[in-house]
Amino acid sequence: MKLGGKDREPSKPNAHQPRLLVPFTAGDLDPAVLEAAIRIARFEDAVLVPAYLLVVPLEFAPEAPLRGQVEVAMPLLEAVELAALRAGVPVDARIEKGRTLTHAVRRLWDAEHFDRIVAPAPAPGREGFTPKELTWLLTNSPTETVVLKPAA
Repeated sequence: MKLGGKDREPSKPNAHQPRLLVPFTAGDLDPAVLEAAIRIARFEDAVLVPAYLLVVPLEFAPEAPLRGQVEVAMPLLEAVELAALRAGVPVDARIEKGRTLTHAVRRLWDAEHFDRIVAPAPAPGREGFTPKELTWLLTNSPTETVVLKPAA
């Protein structure tokens, strides 16, 4: 995928570069949301931080291995990383666990600083953050947050 002009070599992330968090779940990140996040990161010379969120059911220990969910997450994160690198955007991908999606996001916020957040709203008929979770993100976010809803 080529975004906005020539491909360029991604710079290596450094401690002073802005960080753009893109949390997602449900085995999907809409291509329109990914493209928008890459464009923002490129414009701001930011590191794209795609974070696949895993929900750990209560019957499991909080740090239980969730192989099935990780097997879904890894190819998605690799595809996101490849698209960003092709656009010249450095990437720092991760997987975060929590008892709920908002718990997983809170864990990310507690562990790291992010300069911007692009949260995907699900397109009709797709899974992802609920309206309640998106409201929580907007209300509790420690930084500028954009909720992007792709066209149907």
